Amino acid sequence: MTTKWEELLLHNDHALVSSFYEKAIELDPNLEINYFYLSLALLLQKKEEESKNVWDLVLERSSFTDLYIKELAEILEQEASRQAGFKEYQTAWNMRQYIRQILPNKFDNLAKICILSLYVENFNLELLIELGFVKITEPNDDDLLSFLVIYVGSYIAREALLLERCLELISFCLPYFQNKDTLIQSLICVASKYPSDISLKIIDAFLNLYPNNRCDTLPFLVALHLRNREYDKAVQIASEIVLEFSQNIFQKTASTYGLLYVLMERGGDWQELEINFRELRLLQSQIIAQYIEFPPNYDISFISVTPFFAPYFDDIPQTNRVIQNQTLHLFCSNLQSSFSDLIQSFQSKHIARRKNSKNRKIRIGYLATSLRRHSVGWLARSLFQHFDRESFEIYGYFPEYTQGADFLEEWYISRMNFVFRQGVEYFSSSSVLLAEQINRDEIDILVDMESLTSTVCLGVLATKPAPIQVSWLGWDASGLPTIDYYIADPYVLPENAQEYYSEKIWRLPHTYIATDGFECSTITLRRCDLGIPDDAIIYFCSQRSYKRHPDIVKAQMQIIRQVPNSYFLIKGLADENYMQKFFYEIAESEGLEKERLIFLPYASFESEHRANMAIVDVVLDTYPYNGATTTMETLWMGIPMVTQVGEQFAARNSYTMMMNVGVTEGIAWNVDEYIEWGVRFGTDESLRRDVAWKLRQSRQTSPLWDGRQFAKEMENAYKQMWEIYNEQS
Repeated sequence: MTTKWEELLLHNDHALVSSFYEKAIELDPNLEINYFYLSLALLLQKKEEESKNVWDLVLERSSFTDLYIKELAEILEQEASRQAGFKEYQTAWNMRQYIRQILPNKFDNLAKICILSLYVENFNLELLIELGFVKITEPNDDDLLSFLVIYVGSYIAREALLLERCLELISFCLPYFQNKDTLIQSLICVASKYPSDISLKIIDAFLNLYPNNRCDTLPFLVALHLRNREYDKAVQIASEIVLEFSQNIFQKTASTYGLLYVLMERGGDWQELEINFRELRLLQSQIIAQYIEFPPNYDISFISVTPFFAPYFDDIPQTNRVIQNQTLHLFCSNLQSSFSDLIQSFQSKHIARRKNSKNRKIRIGYLATSLRRHSVGWLARSLFQHFDRESFEIYGYFPEYTQGADFLEEWYISRMNFVFRQGVEYFSSSSVLLAEQINRDEIDILVDMESLTSTVCLGVLATKPAPIQVSWLGWDASGLPTIDYYIADPYVLPENAQEYYSEKIWRLPHTYIATDGFECSTITLRRCDLGIPDDAIIYFCSQRSYKRHPDIVKAQMQIIRQVPNSYFLIKGLADENYMQKFFYEIAESEGLEKERLIFLPYASFESEHRANMAIVDVVLDTYPYNGATTTMETLWMGIPMVTQVGEQFAARNSYTMMMNVGVTEGIAWNVDEYIEWGVRFGTDESLRRDVAWKLRQSRQTSPLWDGRQFAKEMENAYKQMWEIYNEQS
């Protein structure tokens, strides 16, 4: 309902508004709210002195109940925001001073006073002192000052205000930080909220002012260039980091891993990738051999992710997992020595709680950064859709959360009993804060959905905040010694896998993942758009650059060459020029015309990508790292697929999925069989038709498409884990 105040403002005649409330005061001088509205009306006319006099009357006459303060603050907030929208910054600034008088500690208002001060040009040290952000006589509260920089910078980014305003604030605040690392992290957080081109300007401007901070800032600059898909610039800076900041084995390992990461994102040059990977592997081995613990106060988070790329190069889990287990053991033992008191308190609480938690619902906590528009987010939905609310309470812990940034993330949040969200402003303390919250929530089973993809999550898990910790779905098992179980199935790991896994392998009866299906939109891609004849055979592979090992690409080229009138559609994130050069060189070496290779742009929406798969006849999987979500999508769309099965988890994803839909056609155990199946599918129409029919029928019968049954099997596993734990004493 429109109030009288809002009704009068519609006329945009502030003198009329003043007149109305002056008459209202004459009629009833004891109605205090009318003085408030009169003060606002005078302020809107820029009669600041008169407005201040009336406002003083409001303060003098009013008996400020909580409800009354809330009402006044809401009206002032609305008007201050409206005036800022009209670029009436001085008026908005004055209104926020009124809010400050009745709510002196309201951070949002204090920060917006700083923002407006940048526009009315009265931002100075005295203001920061007056508002409580800086204390000259005491050690500064870096967290508060950091949060101010983040808040103001984020607001400026959100409102598309001038970049110079943000730099002005950062430059001004710099001298008042006791810890320059905190400022750098604040700066990075602010820059991350801008579009990439503006973020790059912020970082460049900062480096010009403070070149001594290159070591801490350049990695973020690399990430920004990757986000902007400026791969060559990212490689150049990552190479500079290797040359400039590799004074010891730890720095060299971190910088070598960073360069390898950038090269993998760019894709194409596997000879260079192999050199960097072998160098990284050598450094890992040296650290494991030389160090039982790291030097004091050294940032060890980087080492936890360094084994990440091994499965993309080699299918030798007996070797790779030993190195991975040793690396994660070193990471864990060092982190635990730094937080021994905290970890001891967690263990004591686990023991004390065991007696009192047997008769309540089991509390399952999911630790994830990827429950969003991400492969994990698309695959995990059925579990959260069908979970048993009578037996379980579901908690979500989301580091790197950004409100409203992702509809699928919001969907997951809506399915949980409780969610704890952390933004990037928590920096290095985020693992401890998350772990403390998980322990405080008395989580019984904590499910790790990230493995080696998140240093924050690894830091949480290393402290063991929950009595049972389980890894599922996000990647292969991490090798962290504080993980109790790794959820698999009869196929995705070989029978002897327990020999080289530190976690206890818990095999579900059918499949380690299931979904009720995938959404598809309308088709936007047809053969005629690509210049492909109607009677041609279309092969397809949609994987990011990481998975395109040259050996499997050679096999794919041989298949296309042997099948007349066939084409190969290639899609995936990478540097387009490097990727095309990579494929063309291999095609030429295998005697295949490059005109039969067609590169597709990355689809904006997953549903569009799935719909456009309708033009595909056969999908060719990658090896030694298979598809996962892409395999599920292929099978759901009823398209025959060729996959090579290996020993490691990453080389058996497609195998377990195909076994669970009852299709063995296309499963190869070596590269020769891979080529043979690829050629057979291309030359035998009846084989393609039979497999497509099986896949369509599997929608009614396969465990892979029965999300409800899968949820029950996961929950049965949780219950059994909880029973085993409680039987121990």
